[in-house]
Amino acid sequence: MYKGIIRPILFKLAPEQAHRLIMDVLHYLHMIPFVPFLLKILYHYHDPRIAVSAFGLTFKNPMGLAAGFDKDGKYIEVLESLGFGFIELGTVTPKAQSGNPKPRLFRLKKDQALINRMGFNNEGVDALVHRLKKLKNRDIVIGGNIGKNKTTPIEDAHKDYVVCFEKLHAYVDYFVVNVSSPNTPGLRTLQEKGPLNKILSALQKRNNALSDSKPLLLKIAPDLNERQLDDIAEIVLINKVDGIIISNTTIARSQLKTDPQQIDRIGKGGLSGAPLRNQSNNVLQYMTNRTKSKIPIIAVGGIFTIQDVLSKKKRGACLYQVYTGYIYEGPAMIKKILKGLSAKV
Repeated sequence: MYKGIIRPILFKLAPEQAHRLIMDVLHYLHMIPFVPFLLKILYHYHDPRIAVSAFGLTFKNPMGLAAGFDKDGKYIEVLESLGFGFIELGTVTPKAQSGNPKPRLFRLKKDQALINRMGFNNEGVDALVHRLKKLKNRDIVIGGNIGKNKTTPIEDAHKDYVVCFEKLHAYVDYFVVNVSSPNTPGLRTLQEKGPLNKILSALQKRNNALSDSKPLLLKIAPDLNERQLDDIAEIVLINKVDGIIISNTTIARSQLKTDPQQIDRIGKGGLSGAPLRNQSNNVLQYMTNRTKSKIPIIAVGGIFTIQDVLSKKKRGACLYQVYTGYIYEGPAMIKKILKGLSAKV
């Protein structure tokens, strides 16, 4: 039904408009008493054998929703009804910001891909905290993906991450340090050894001072060279980072089926979806080897099917996130993958 009827209708709309429309419709439908129950019947799949324990948390299943889908925590209850084992909110920044000018999200249908240059558009950490405070009876692991405001100087970036960490600490189960988006000027320079160590050490110092410290993860880009990956592996081990997310979107545009002129018209942005799969897998394999499998890895990038998940599992991942694949495949995707994982146990 999704691919045959709903997706063609949504794909006639601008991507941001379609996203907002479908999520708002689901949000309001979710308020009808029987709808949450119906959604769970349709999209939930439970098998205790595929539960995952990682960085001190228990995930009822290993399939998560990547950051960017629900930046401001507006749809948590709806997403919980759709069968995810965990969801990641954000990227959130200390102050609200509008992000980059529209249009800033583009479909490459021939490639089953998206290009985005959203620019950390969000309502700010206080708005997210306000929504999380009102959340009741949640039964899903929630991560907080944190970043810096565009106007914050690079040398002061660590302060923005600490602000978000402190305000969100009581309301999320784990944190993700996002220094790998290509859409905030200079942000990816924070993946270099000096700046990254400054951010992670500041966060861990604050984290370790708390009685209930939270797992701290790092999300990295797929475009890093081996020297940069070696530096990151060293830094995450030194700072006792609890996990790595591999990977964010890519700035590469090689081997796309979409007309090159269309790609040129779209311009800058991060590419996600099927074309990212191999590049993300290569980085995943490298970091698994480099860290000697000592750090749990969440794999994201090009997941559409159970085969994609198994490929990432083989390369060392223990948890998985989707975004672009979910837009192309629809909500039945998660249950289908979970059944496939159960069959492999």
